[in-house]
Amino acid sequence: MTTAEVEATARAAHAGQTDKAGRPYAEHLRAVAEGVRARGGDEEQIAAAWLHDAVEDDRLTEQWLREAALTQRTKDIVLAVTKRSGEPPEAYAARILATPGALLVKEADLAHNADPARLAVLDEATRTRLAGKYTRMRALLGLAG
Repeated sequence: MTTAEVEATARAAHAGQTDKAGRPYAEHLRAVAEGVRARGGDEEQIAAAWLHDAVEDDRLTEQWLREAALTQRTKDIVLAVTKRSGEPPEAYAARILATPGALLVKEADLAHNADPARLAVLDEATRTRLAGKYTRMRALLGLAG
């Protein structure tokens, strides 16, 4: 699949979905893909950025991902950044760190999730909870700041 085809697939898969602030979810996907590109990511990582929440959010299945015309590296990155129910954050971080290319995608995801402008529209309790969650994950991944 080309990057444009991956983008179209991700947008279609997340159609009608909104983020915690009520914004179209595709805005988050675009921001993560752009963040990967800005950090020097390659086309496989950008494709993974577009798809990074699709399996986790049950928008696409793991079977779809296995059968998709994507590189194995892109598939591996998507699966690495897909949180599993009941999984400890330490195990999640370890999988990301063990998967070539996944850290950059997760870094871009965390950067957008923790964007002060994005968090500002949430209630204080949610904002505080999420900020703590993102800070902890950044520490587990060895990301500065």
